[in-house]
Amino acid sequence: MKLLLCIAIDLAGMGTYAAPGAGELGDIAWAPVAAVLVRMLCGNGAKLAFTEELLPFTDIIPSATISYFRSRS
Repeated sequence: MKLLLCIAIDLAGMGTYAAPGAGELGDIAWAPVAAVLVRMLCGNGAKLAFTEELLPFTDIIPSATISYFRSRS
């Protein structure tokens, strides 16, 4: 279940590109939300999720899913 939630977080972050021109502004709002959700689900990876959402053109990186697998090892 946690893996599916992490995938949904990544998809939501990528979804900000659906609105041309507003994608990066959406990322600014989504970055802290994604970081909190990743911390709650994985216990780590919040910094990765926050940074990935704030940096331009990095939404393709599935940071929440990566954090999930890192927390399992």
